[in-house]
Order: sequence, then C-alpha cells, then structure tokens
Amino acid sequence: MFTICNDSHSDFILLGFSDKPYLEKILFWVILIFYCLTTAGNTVIILVSFKDPRLHIPMYYFLSNLSLLDLCFTSSCVPQMLVNFWAPERTISYIGCAIQLYVFLWLGTTECVLLVVMAVDRYVAVCHPLQYTTIMHPKLCLQLAILAWGTGLIQSLIQSPATLQLPFCSHQRVDDIVCEVPALIQVSSADTNSIEIQIFIASIVLLVVPLVIILSSYGAIAKAVLRIKSIAGQKKAFGTCTSHLLVVSLFYGTVTAVYLQPKSHYAHEQGKFLTLFYTVVTPTLNPLIYTLRNKEVKGALIRLRKKTWDIRNN
Repeated sequence: MFTICNDSHSDFILLGFSDKPYLEKILFWVILIFYCLTTAGNTVIILVSFKDPRLHIPMYYFLSNLSLLDLCFTSSCVPQMLVNFWAPERTISYIGCAIQLYVFLWLGTTECVLLVVMAVDRYVAVCHPLQYTTIMHPKLCLQLAILAWGTGLIQSLIQSPATLQLPFCSHQRVDDIVCEVPALIQVSSADTNSIEIQIFIASIVLLVVPLVIILSSYGAIAKAVLRIKSIAGQKKAFGTCTSHLLVVSLFYGTVTAVYLQPKSHYAHEQGKFLTLFYTVVTPTLNPLIYTLRNKEVKGALIRLRKKTWDIRNN
C-alpha cells in the first residue's frame, strides 16, 4: 500500500542530526573550519600549479583538476549543511534539492574517474618513464580531463532525473544531511526496486571497475619499483604514488559504503557520517596529503612565497 501524494514538488526537510542538537552545534564549527581549510588549501594548489613552470606537468595538471573539483564539490553542499545545523529551519526547496543532487552526482562521479586518470598517469610515469612525455602529452591530458568531467555530467543527467521523477509526499523528511540518491529513495512512496538496480549497476561501473583499474595500476607500479636497484629511486617512485593511494582509500572507502548497499540496509546514522566524511573531511585532507608528502609542491610554495615577498618589497 503506497501513500498518495498531492504535491511531489514541495520543500524537503533535511533532518540531519536533529535528534542530537548539541552534536549539530559542534559539527557546525568543525565543518566551518574544515570548509575554510578546504577552500584555502585547494585554492593554493590551483594557484601554485598554475604559477610555477616546474609544475606544468601532467601530474600537477590533474592535481589542480582534483583541487577545483573538491572546491566545487564541498561548495555544492556545505553552505546548506551549515545553515541547517545552525538555524531552526531545515527546509530546502525542491529546486534547491534538485540542483544539489545534479551537482553532487556530477562532481562525485567526476572524482571517481579523475582518480583513475591520475593512477594511469602514475603508471606511465613509473613503468614507462622514457616514453612519459610522449604518451602523456598536453592534448591527451586535456582529453582525459574532459572525459572525467563529461562522464560525471552524463551520469548525473541520467541518474538525477530518474530519482527526481519518484513521487514524494508533501513536506518530505529526508533523513540525511544532503540531497543524495540513497536518502531520497528512502522517502519515495513508490516501488524503488528498478532505480535501486540502476544505482547498483552504475556503482559497479563507476566505483568498482575504476577501483580495480587503480589497484591493478599500482600493482604494476609496485613490481616496477621493486626492480629499481637504487633505494633512493624506490623511495622517490613510491613517494609520488602513496599520496594518491591515500586519497583513493579515503574517497572510495566511504563512497562505496554508501552507494553499494541496498535501500533496505541503508543505515541512516552511519550513512550520515560517511557522507560527512567524503563531502567535508576528504576534500580538506587532499591538499594536505599532497603538500605534506610532496617536495615539489612544498618547493613551489616556497618559491611563490619568496616571489610574492620580493614583489611587495620592490
């Protein structure tokens, strides 16, 4: 027996952690700090990658794409999240929820593909160093970036309308912190088996397959690095890859936990914290991981700071 709905286009209520108001006040300040760090850290990486000629190589081109992606990703949901955690009103309009869903899916899928592209770049750099500049030429890098962003857009244009076409009752209470697919299908009054199958297939294609490619790439990289006789050479090769592997682990570990479980097993409390992690924590950690573990980025930051200081003093 399904509930009859008179208006599927009315406002949604994002419940968040409304049953724990004290937690929401703490999370407000924590998320605000993380958002400021995300904005500052990723902006610095984009600026440094653009300004420093030594970083005009494929690795940092894709890294700046990831930083831009993280900036947009967090900005698509964190401001609304902060408003909901602080203000008594937790509503988001149907149009606002739809826009958030489209952007959220677009950028989330793009990151899945972009991380694969970055893994392939590292594979070519380590396993085929002599042909690296020939293979990873600027035109191919641009095409791979367009592929990542384009794949995300196509997935969003397919999945978002299918989700929004589900019937939602008036003043639907979404037990989540953002408008994302698993939470929205929870409040639909219709049979969602078909869309759950669609989500599962999309997750296999866009989450599991990319993860297999990434792990396969790093398996080949590990074999190639172990053949290097120089210990210093091994450390340098591993150093350029461990940062990316850490980012992959943080992102895929949380996203797969949310999107690969069926609706009936969707744990609301667990799902909220996982969503919080990959929308707030991971984008903040990405620039820190790449700068703290990367001598070239740290060197570029020092050169940029010196250049800025010289300009101010002249």
